[in-house]
Parts: sequence; structure tokens; C-alpha cells
Amino acid sequence: MIVGSRLKEARIAQGFTQKQLGELIGVGKSAICCYEKESRNPTLEGVVELINVLGVSSDYLLGTDHIMKVNNKNKISFRTITNEEAIFIDEMKKDKIVYEMLFQDPKRGADLVKKKLG
Repeated sequence: MIVGSRLKEARIAQGFTQKQLGELIGVGKSAICCYEKESRNPTLEGVVELINVLGVSSDYLLGTDHIMKVNNKNKISFRTITNEEAIFIDEMKKDKIVYEMLFQDPKRGADLVKKKLG
């Protein structure tokens, strides 16, 4: 639900330890640690508390930097993309062969990357 690295970045920017932030929103240090590792998600109320305490937007914490309209087989849906993902795509575009291979058949491209990384 939330992007752990963004939560950690906002927490540190405000000068809070995990324990301090947890106390401010009514959870333990271990919960904040899990949120930052993305192994657990806060409740909706917890997200609202984090937004208020850290002074960040919900879009920032949720990683919703860009909203894209996707038309896949005549079915329209919406997806979000973070700035980091947009930068990654821009980097991929620099190598036309890799970019075309991965995006011509995304499933095959993902399978090849997984196989290569082991």
C-alpha cells in the first residue's frame, strides 16, 4: 500500500526515530519497521496519521506520482507509476535493443530478466 522507502525518507526528514513515529501514530516501533520494509501495511487510519504527522501527501506515501490510462484489449483501467519507475523506463529507452526486446513482449521480457538474475 505505501512505499516503504518514502515513509523512511519522510520520517528521517522530520527527525523521528521509528519508535518516536510509532508513538505519535499509536503503533509500536516494530510496526513502523514493517511498514518501511513493506512487509506490513498500515490501516487507512494509520496512513492518515502518517500523512498528518509527516506533512506529506497521500500520493507521495502511496507512490502515486503519475496516473496512467491503460487500454488493454479494449478494457480501460488506470495504473499508477512512481517517479523512480519513470526514471527506470527512461534509462531502458537509452538502449534501443533492450527496450524493444522487453516492451515488444513484456511477459517474455520479464521472464528473460528473471532467468538472467536467477
